Amino acid sequence: MKNILFIVFALFVACNSSQKTVAELADTAITSVSADPRVYALTITEKELKEHLYIYASDEFEGRETGQPGQKKAVDYLQANYKAMGVPAAKEDGDYLQEVPLVFPKLPVGSIMAGATKYELGNDFLTFTPIEGNFNEIIYAGYGIEDTGYSDYEGLDVSGKLILIKAGEPVKKDGTYLISGNSKKSVWSNKSDAAGARIKLARDKGAKGVLYYDPDNYGRYKRYYDYLKGSDKMKMEIKVEENDAALVFLSETMIKNIFPAIKEAQNSGIIPQPISLNIKSNNEAVSSENIAAIIRGFEKPDEFIVISSHLDHIGVNDNGDINNGADDDGSGTVAMLEIAEAFKQAADTGNGPKRSIVFLHVTGEEKGLLGSKYYTDNDPVFPLSQTVANLNIDMIGRIDPKHESNGNYLYLIGSDKLSSELHNLSEEVNDKYAQLNLDYTYNDENDPNRFYYRSDHYNFAKNNIPVIFYFSGTHEDYHRPGDTPNKINYDLLENRTRLIFYTAWEIANRDMRIEVDVTPSK
Repeated sequence: MKNILFIVFALFVACNSSQKTVAELADTAITSVSADPRVYALTITEKELKEHLYIYASDEFEGRETGQPGQKKAVDYLQANYKAMGVPAAKEDGDYLQEVPLVFPKLPVGSIMAGATKYELGNDFLTFTPIEGNFNEIIYAGYGIEDTGYSDYEGLDVSGKLILIKAGEPVKKDGTYLISGNSKKSVWSNKSDAAGARIKLARDKGAKGVLYYDPDNYGRYKRYYDYLKGSDKMKMEIKVEENDAALVFLSETMIKNIFPAIKEAQNSGIIPQPISLNIKSNNEAVSSENIAAIIRGFEKPDEFIVISSHLDHIGVNDNGDINNGADDDGSGTVAMLEIAEAFKQAADTGNGPKRSIVFLHVTGEEKGLLGSKYYTDNDPVFPLSQTVANLNIDMIGRIDPKHESNGNYLYLIGSDKLSSELHNLSEEVNDKYAQLNLDYTYNDENDPNRFYYRSDHYNFAKNNIPVIFYFSGTHEDYHRPGDTPNKINYDLLENRTRLIFYTAWEIANRDMRIEVDVTPSK
């Protein structure tokens, strides 16, 4: 059917004297590739978007709850479509599935013996993961950070060891921060990521466990611990492998007994304190998967543009009503299928992209961006250093209350956070091809919704990969059974999907890769 579209389009532009020829269109296009992307964008149709979505967001898929049978049906549907299109799996073994090991964690139980003193979990320290072991000493690693020109790990061998670190970052005598070189704190003081970044670095260094002193946030961790203790349902997480370092939060009482000089101590070193950890847990395993397909670039195959959306939703509510998730994120999912087919048609006619296009459908977004976090932090199929950009699509099928009078819009979030070049490219592509009203309301750092941190692009952005998050806003059916396929605006979905295709086309085919030229905000 789509090949017919190519023929019709070609005949139309060739025979109608009021239109430019394909060659003339190519000469005026932003991209340097000879083909005109509008030829392939025509294959993205509201009819096929609708056909996909009425299946993908049907009751048969049971709301696509992470790890549940409905989510497995979604995975099967995506695999079948990529196979039918002839778009191969991203993994070298030919498997479209990337297993994402998840768990419903159960609060661990146990204690820590430091010398002759016993410390109880929940009272003297907090942790959410099991750890067992006996250590003759503790390695003090200062702030536990490593950055350009500074490392708390210099000269330290922490492999298989228990380390102690503290929150914060080094400050010079004049009051400026050593890493940033000015009065602003660095990303190591980011409230959302500070602990995670430290534990990841410690694991990379081979540490067995991390004792973490963070008095400003200990109360927040304690409230979360107490909430989980009184709750039957804990938040789903990525499974921590046995060889991964566990993170233990220390109270003021415990740190004063173990290392009272921690606030003043600047130099890393050894604390001759025998310590024994006996913390056990029985977590409930959850089986889930990402789906990854690829169209290889013909000139720069080892540079990658990742287009992403989440394949899961929130399942069935307590009343037995199915949350179909047509907009969230069925709209992004079917948009990706159509974009993939457009690129495949281009490749089949000799106009494949210069750079590789990865189509990544992630699981566990509704549980805390888990599938994308696993991809970026645990097992990237392709090197993050070679990942040029991430275009993330999450809810692009409806009209929110702000735009009821004119639905020809799309919210863009994050386009200028890391790369002014990406932002400018995005604007130029929209002006040339789609003419949507690009709304940056939610791009504001002070926006209380904090959408920049709430979808899968963020796991790429935190790894210094330029991103654009495409979003049409929330509505009365958000996370409700009313989010059904009949309420999607398919003409708008078509135009929005085409814009994303055009943007990916330009990023993939430009001579130089997108540059990171903006310092992330703190």
